[in-house]
Amino acid sequence: MLRKHLQSFQILTEEDMDAFMEFVTPLSIKKGEFLINEGDISKQIAYIQSGIFRSFYHSSEEEEVTYCFTFQDRLITAYSSWITQLPTSENIQALTDMELLVVSKEHINQLEATYPNWVAFFKHIAEQEYINMEKRVFMLQRESAEIRYQDLLKNYPEYLHHIPLHYLASYLGITQRHLSRIRKDIDF
Repeated sequence: MLRKHLQSFQILTEEDMDAFMEFVTPLSIKKGEFLINEGDISKQIAYIQSGIFRSFYHSSEEEEVTYCFTFQDRLITAYSSWITQLPTSENIQALTDMELLVVSKEHINQLEATYPNWVAFFKHIAEQEYINMEKRVFMLQRESAEIRYQDLLKNYPEYLHHIPLHYLASYLGITQRHLSRIRKDIDF
């Protein structure tokens, strides 16, 4: 599954992927556990074989604000911390039991120094993350909560029953009561 995911970008050669696979380590995380906690420095990147992560931060009022869900067949890390090697402000928590394949930052640095296609690959990933972040900001600022919910329903319907309503409401920037009305109107 990971190799197929990497091939889908059409950047890496078989040799590039073989070198990467030598560094991959399996990791299981139980529901409720964290991949990374606020204040930690991101030292690994993970490929999600199965499960759902929730990324959140604490507001100035110390409330948890969910800003991202990351699903199967995606890469995940505390990206700003990964780049800067400074402590992160985010938490990445498992909403389900997770099966991951992880690679350390040290090994990624070795790959980039030896195989130039890995630099191109991670540049592409960074660009995609920026585009996704911009889309999320525009969605929050331009669209109604109903449209934001429908977008999530359209793109990830099979996962919605795994996400507790209070996390979903936080992600959409609305109250649980408002989310209940939206769900009722959409005829979930």
